[in-house]
Amino acid sequence: MVSAGIAGGTGYTAGELIWLLLQHPAVELRFVHSRSQAGKAVSSVHTDLMGETDLQFSSELSAVEVLFLCLPHGKAREFLAEQSIAPGTRIIDLSHDHRLGNSGFVYGLPELNKEAIRHSRQVANPGCFATALQLALLPLARERRLQGEVHVQAITGATGAGAGLSDTTHFSWRSNNLSVYKAFGHQHLGEIKQSLQQLDSDFAQEINFIPLRGNFARGIFASLYTEIDLSLEQAMQLYKSFYADAPFVQVTTDDISLKEVVNTNRCFLQLQKHGKKLLILSAIDNLLKGASGQAVQNMNLMLGLDESTGLQLKPIRY
Repeated sequence: MVSAGIAGGTGYTAGELIWLLLQHPAVELRFVHSRSQAGKAVSSVHTDLMGETDLQFSSELSAVEVLFLCLPHGKAREFLAEQSIAPGTRIIDLSHDHRLGNSGFVYGLPELNKEAIRHSRQVANPGCFATALQLALLPLARERRLQGEVHVQAITGATGAGAGLSDTTHFSWRSNNLSVYKAFGHQHLGEIKQSLQQLDSDFAQEINFIPLRGNFARGIFASLYTEIDLSLEQAMQLYKSFYADAPFVQVTTDDISLKEVVNTNRCFLQLQKHGKKLLILSAIDNLLKGASGQAVQNMNLMLGLDESTGLQLKPIRY
């Protein structure tokens, strides 16, 4: 059994990750670190784990083979600088801190960097919106087909804002409501452009991204379109070729919906052609394929396991 620990154990992504690791056939979860909850039962915060674990939150780190960082954005670098972590420890950071530039971390989108992840000891897990949008665009970037502006509208559930309370996550505000935020300036644009340029160094087109807050708990549903000189059949062939060895990405021309991917590590992509425009619809669970599930997928690759180990999850379809 591989020993694992989690630093920053009280948020939504940590709760999902704890559950996945407890069920994982090759992992023993040794500790869940939280300074604010130290000594309390993990199930007192993540109440869906009642009866699943006797773990208590720890104020100290133990030696483990894999360390997951579920810390707030901006805190992971600081945390690593403060701690004495064994040189051989594999680190998977779910925050934004190591995703851009020459951070020493491999960018952990398996459908893009599978071989690099396999040989890395430090992986930066992608953002949730970034995952949904990159999976929709990477096949086009590889073939240098992104020659025009890309227009994106994507809606996310309330869990995308984290477990902390705010005016826009309060039930009375979110219920029966819809709003735009960070139009054209979302923080995930940097990593999206970085990945597209990894496949197409000349990519410099605008990505016009309009994110929306949805009145549901979890999931991301994105619609993207761009002008492209491909038939629908040619686009399907291109996408199916790109994702031939990607167990969690399904490409179709049939209608997709959010409930088909919620509670799974899957991404569903639907292609449509409207005149010169290619429309790509992308659906993921923001807490799983957009965070904790993808982190486990990365761990599997780093450990030499089948990447789908422990991630055969059924969607909440009804």
